Amino acid sequence: MQKNDYAVLSSFDKYTTFSFGGTTLTFRTCNNLDRYTKVNLWDNGYLEVMAKYKNRNEEIEEYIDLEPILKNLYMDKETFLKPIKSVMIEYV
Repeated sequence: MQKNDYAVLSSFDKYTTFSFGGTTLTFRTCNNLDRYTKVNLWDNGYLEVMAKYKNRNEEIEEYIDLEPILKNLYMDKETFLKPIKSVMIEYV
């Protein structure tokens, strides 16, 4: 996989970040989110991921739809999402 083929999903504090091509979308998530652990599905702006929460022992499946976020930011969905082949989770 080439560096320009994939986006990066991460989180910090109460926020999730989705980065691709020099653009980072940051949006509010649950207070108890500890971290994302696995991407189950990437479907052109729709993500199914596994997430670990601070108040739960087991991971749970979560869903993220980027389309309304991009719409609220007046970003063209097709232009931003089309080049993304996969999504990886990265934490520093």
